[in-house]
Amino acid sequence: MKHLIDPMDLSVQEINELLDLADDIISHKERYAKVCEGKKLATLFFEPSTRTRLSFEAAMMELGGNVLGFSSADSSSSTKGESVGDTVKVVSCYADIIAMRHPKEGAPYLASLKSDAPIINAGDGGHNHPTQTLTDLLTIRREKGQLSDITIGFCGDLKFGRTVHSLIKALSRYDHIHYVMISPEELEIPEYIREEVFEKKSLSYEQVRTIDEVIGKLDILYMTRVQKERFFNEADYIRLKDTYILDMPKLKAAKEDLSILHPLPRVNEIAVEVDDDPRACYFKQALNGKYVRMALIMKLLGLEA
Repeated sequence: MKHLIDPMDLSVQEINELLDLADDIISHKERYAKVCEGKKLATLFFEPSTRTRLSFEAAMMELGGNVLGFSSADSSSSTKGESVGDTVKVVSCYADIIAMRHPKEGAPYLASLKSDAPIINAGDGGHNHPTQTLTDLLTIRREKGQLSDITIGFCGDLKFGRTVHSLIKALSRYDHIHYVMISPEELEIPEYIREEVFEKKSLSYEQVRTIDEVIGKLDILYMTRVQKERFFNEADYIRLKDTYILDMPKLKAAKEDLSILHPLPRVNEIAVEVDDDPRACYFKQALNGKYVRMALIMKLLGLEA
């Protein structure tokens, strides 16, 4: 593992090893407090981010390392016309590992061709967000004890949601998973996911229009935001938007051990009242992101506790 650009860069064995390491970090935090002493992480965020950038920075600090970087393109030399490749080449002289977010799809991959330090893709446009996928996998495994024999529902914007696409592809390598796709017609899962993942691998899946008709059989519900701007007209949005808001009345029919996930940020697709329900896992999910990034940093740097 020289770089991590796409979650599919990792084998199932490598994913399981990363999740095992993250679990051990959670159980023995003190053992890992000085693993990255003397090491530096550069966070190159060419577009704004709150959770992902701070999660990477917290991860490196808790490993005993240091952090440098920038949080928007406006504070980088890209405003002077410097290429991403040159920026990364120079920064890799100063840092041992780089976490990079960029609005253009494929930019972290191009950066990896120039960098002398490992590159972690922290999100490239609508393409990939591999550390979010690892976060989701860790959360599912910690909540359910496994990554197989589950029924998972994806709800909301399934057409444009990079986190949904990446997680489906990652889970497709595990056994006996039933996928339930909950969305309006306008935001259905893309045809390429249907053809290249579900149908090519003969996976069990279904497409429905409401949460109510399937919530009782779900082990995991992965919520995403239905965005007004994705609809062709406002009337359709107004007609459908409340259908995809998870609230306590909808949860009455759910299993007692349902796990509710969300990549965040949340707007109004999960009612605040749900936060106090023990089935709400999205803030634990955000915390898990820090631990899985700690594990990833260690793996890419070849470090052990």
